[in-house]
Amino acid sequence: MSLPAIPRSSGDDHAPSAVEGRRILCERAAGRPLPHLAGTPVPTEQARGKAENLIGFAQVPVGIAGPLRLDTTLGLREAYVPMATTEGAMVASYSRGMKVLTAAGTARARVLREGLTQRPVLVYPDAAAAERARALVPGLTEELQRLTASTTSHGKLVEAVGELAGRRLVLCLTFTTGDAIGINMAARAADACARLLAERTEPEAYYVHGEDVEKRANARALHEGRGRSVVCDVLVPPEVLEQHLRVTPAQLVAIHRTYEVGFARLGTQNHLVQSANGLAAVFLACGQDVAYVTECATGLLDLEQRPSGELYASAQLPSMLVGTVGGGAGQGTAAECLDLMGVRVPCGANLLAEILAATVLAGDLSLLASFCTHEFVTAHERLGRNRPGASG
Repeated sequence: MSLPAIPRSSGDDHAPSAVEGRRILCERAAGRPLPHLAGTPVPTEQARGKAENLIGFAQVPVGIAGPLRLDTTLGLREAYVPMATTEGAMVASYSRGMKVLTAAGTARARVLREGLTQRPVLVYPDAAAAERARALVPGLTEELQRLTASTTSHGKLVEAVGELAGRRLVLCLTFTTGDAIGINMAARAADACARLLAERTEPEAYYVHGEDVEKRANARALHEGRGRSVVCDVLVPPEVLEQHLRVTPAQLVAIHRTYEVGFARLGTQNHLVQSANGLAAVFLACGQDVAYVTECATGLLDLEQRPSGELYASAQLPSMLVGTVGGGAGQGTAAECLDLMGVRVPCGANLLAEILAATVLAGDLSLLASFCTHEFVTAHERLGRNRPGASG
């Protein structure tokens, strides 16, 4: 492995010298200075277009988990993963899970599908009028694609389909957005497309966010997906689990089976154990829109003990809404954290999604193991908020 283990101090691990040592490690990994993570203020003018009535910048502690070694679409990658959080023990837990993935040597993540959906709705006097409008959509697709191209140099309309909801026509539009999350880009194009169809069919009304899944948990996020659909899986030898997590494959499979019973009782679309935890922490560190965690955390965890003894583990996240350009990703601590992971490159948004899927899988394995060994509470007592002001 080319990236060294994260150094810890046996004395006060939050002393300036200990923190500085890790920051130097991160600067070497990023290949650049990281002044804003060290506390250099961001110029206030950089917040223009991002926050109104500006008074300053929030400060959230940032720790690094890892190193994580992962087979990605851009080849083998190693990275420290920055996490902004105030939940003690969380970064340590994710770091422990990443050691398992790295030691296993088989962790692989891939974006399976790209497509940011928008669903404007047009309202007609009756169902017959809505059905006549729907029949026009296939013949308008090329025109809608040209219209989209006139609104953005990055986004592309790849599909336009009409669905009926009584007298309402849902215009289902799917865009690719390059390395941007592309929400504003897609909304602008969707509004133009809905307006064109309205001009041709004269509905009573149309709404650009008529069937809106923006920033809310929804069933479609699991079975259809939105943004980037990504999966990470790994085959972990039992000795690796014993060394790093003090559990067996059978123990993890058994506790996961109990969790599945609980998920069925809850009726949730999120069958991962703590996906929102890791995603929110990396989103905060990397300038992503944290509100999209409500969609992004949706997913599936799969655990199985193979006849040969290894644990097969996978995390699938069908609705990963992330970007490495635009929004808050290009400045301050966000840009520094993205550079630390090496994702501000062409196809970097896919790479970020793959690292996030691996992060989620690592966190779920570590947390389940702590429940099996009954170490969850003691870890929080030792590292977390129950010891305010404690060092070490």
